[in-house]
Amino acid sequence: MFSAHHRPAASSWTRWMPFELLVALRFLREGRMQSALILAGVTGGVAVIIFLTQLINQLQSTIIDRVMGSQAHVVIRPLEELTQRVLTPDANRSIAALVQPREQRLRSVDQWERIAALAAATSGVLAVSPVVSGPAFASRGNSNKSVAILGVEPEAYRRVVRMDNYMTRGRFDVTGTNTLIGIDLAQDLGVTVGDKLRVTSAGGRSETLDITGLFDMGNRDLNRRWVFVTLKLAQTLLDLPGGVSNIDLTLTDLFSANQVADTLRAQTDLTVDSWMQTNSGLLNALSNQTVSNNLIRSFVVIIVALGISSVLVVSVVQKRREIGILRAMGAGRRRIMAVFLLQGGLVGLVGSLLGSVLAYALLVVFSHIFKSPDGSSLFAAQLDPMLVVLASLVACGVGLAAAVIPARSAARMDPVQAIRS
Repeated sequence: MFSAHHRPAASSWTRWMPFELLVALRFLREGRMQSALILAGVTGGVAVIIFLTQLINQLQSTIIDRVMGSQAHVVIRPLEELTQRVLTPDANRSIAALVQPREQRLRSVDQWERIAALAAATSGVLAVSPVVSGPAFASRGNSNKSVAILGVEPEAYRRVVRMDNYMTRGRFDVTGTNTLIGIDLAQDLGVTVGDKLRVTSAGGRSETLDITGLFDMGNRDLNRRWVFVTLKLAQTLLDLPGGVSNIDLTLTDLFSANQVADTLRAQTDLTVDSWMQTNSGLLNALSNQTVSNNLIRSFVVIIVALGISSVLVVSVVQKRREIGILRAMGAGRRRIMAVFLLQGGLVGLVGSLLGSVLAYALLVVFSHIFKSPDGSSLFAAQLDPMLVVLASLVACGVGLAAAVIPARSAARMDPVQAIRS
């Protein structure tokens, strides 16, 4: 009773299905083992592409965020002082001169207010922060450490460096004689929030500071050296009245740092460094990582294409009689070709969907296995929708492209010879 009612439903469903799709599904169903193997290959290939791309993108974002979170994207500084020696040529004697490089002293950016306004008006610049930095000594009782004083305007500097994310104790309060120091410097000096700290500059000026917060930049050297004070106090301690030693910028697109730096360098004739210049080793490592990922994805795509093509070639040989009968019944070459193109496209589509699910499962598993030294996850188990769409389009495109040669071979087949064989 059930089967009797069930068959008409199935036939009515297939009745409205296009001829090419119906035959393609039938061929795939008859060669279940071959279809399963090639589907597994496509699924694995798509999963590898999505998993590796998502993993590398997230790791690169994490690395860049951690490195760039504690520094400006572009820094404007005064030009270095150069030693120039003029020698009068004398034809009767030769002169040998040893010219030593001139020592660099702490100097202010000339007309820094105008330069800061110019930088703020430059396309792509998100925030501008004047900074006074220089060497000093921090002391507490018998402990004495070499540090770097950073004089900042708190609100401006927090738009360049997200200091609130690095606070471990206290608050980001740099007003009056309040100061922020790193957790490693606090441990070295035996101080904490609420204690006092004395700083003495190289010029002999000193000031007693109140510690209002401790930070952890994720860099032990910075945690041992940076001491934040107000801009005016740093100008007094470092004998730089009314001046700033550098101007820090953050950009809307950090990878446009070189273009912004070149523009400001041409407009100001000052030393303008981008993070891409000061962190060239990191940039090269990220670039090499991207190249490796692209090579892996390319080889995976080629392997998947060859697998689909080889299976469909075998299918054409196995289905010679069926193809000949279809041709004899009036199916044209285009319809026969469409049958095998649809097989390649269907394998690519289903494989891309299954591959996306598998890639997400791999991300979930590996995000729980691999951890940072602090116990946090190295990456999040999430998929970029655009990446999934692109991978699916690539899989379908590869399936169609791989089916072209078998499809053309089937379309050119002579029906009489196919039926006889």
